Amino acid sequence: MKRRELLAGLGAGAVALAGCARETPRDGAVATVAAAKSSETFNWKMVTTWPPNFPGTGTSATELAETITRASSGRLTVRVFAAGELVPPFEVFNTVSAGAAEMGHGVSYYWKAQVEAAQFFGAIPFGMTPAESSAWLHFGGGMELWRELYEPFGVTVFTGGNTGTQMGGWFNREINSPEDLKGLKMRIPGLGGEVLQRAGGTPVMLPGGEIYTAMQTGSVDATEWVGPYNDVGFGLHEVADYYYYPGWQEPGAILEISINRQAWDALPEDLQDIVKSACGYVESRLGAEYNARNAQFLEQLRNEGRIEIRRFPDSVLDELRAHSREVIEELVARDEKAARIYASYTAFQQQVGEWLDIGERAAIVARR
Repeated sequence: MKRRELLAGLGAGAVALAGCARETPRDGAVATVAAAKSSETFNWKMVTTWPPNFPGTGTSATELAETITRASSGRLTVRVFAAGELVPPFEVFNTVSAGAAEMGHGVSYYWKAQVEAAQFFGAIPFGMTPAESSAWLHFGGGMELWRELYEPFGVTVFTGGNTGTQMGGWFNREINSPEDLKGLKMRIPGLGGEVLQRAGGTPVMLPGGEIYTAMQTGSVDATEWVGPYNDVGFGLHEVADYYYYPGWQEPGAILEISINRQAWDALPEDLQDIVKSACGYVESRLGAEYNARNAQFLEQLRNEGRIEIRRFPDSVLDELRAHSREVIEELVARDEKAARIYASYTAFQQQVGEWLDIGERAAIVARR
């Protein structure tokens, strides 16, 4: 009896071992495929709207590329092409959409001609600050709306951070009333440009690398760019007399990291995770960099004393705010996607603004 049980047990064990033996080649094949996939390499091009290694925006793009390349141990190598090196600065979105470059780095209002509603993911006049817009994007449904907007163009998107609350711009004539905006030729993109036009000015679209010469030669009377950090880097304090604030046109400019959808889908999941993590890393650093450097260069401008730093008069801000409402209301009336995005944007701005009034703003006032 025991002998028969022992033989039966051995027989069952043999069958089990045979089953394991039959599974081994298949498991080995799966392992081989996984190993081959993990060793596959990818070479991406990133095109940007920024001059080569421009402080903040340009260096952030370079840091992103280097972080991805290093974290992936070279399995995903990203090479950066600054504005004009591969394509013109305002062709970044089209280039990524067409797949001629896998990745882009810029601000969405530069391609409003292709996707007008994308401007809500760049900067809105009198809109949300960096802290507010970041909260909306990551916890208020903003990123989902952004990706949905770009889906027909074969592009997915991540945020690359924010250049912070901006200045109102550099002027070679005083702005004392709304009348002073009439006839003003100013480099200003996006919805801010449309608002200026309603106020009687002439908006001019120029990439960053052309601003200094335009101001120096007088082809424009004024320009906005970012804030003291980048503005001094361009030498704008050398070609203007007045530096106005607040930056009504861009309370905070969101940087965009666009990725061709087919290129993204071709990446293994672990490489996708590396790209996501790298985007989050540069996003967190950029805001801190701009706060620190803007403070440093604002102090430099004040100490030099050559230019006058002025606040826009309330009458000017009131005029610009009224025209901003007109421009945005007309946009959402003609574009259903813009209407959906704006509804989400304004609802969140109202909600988060109420918290910041008794949180952050109150704390700043109390410490004075």
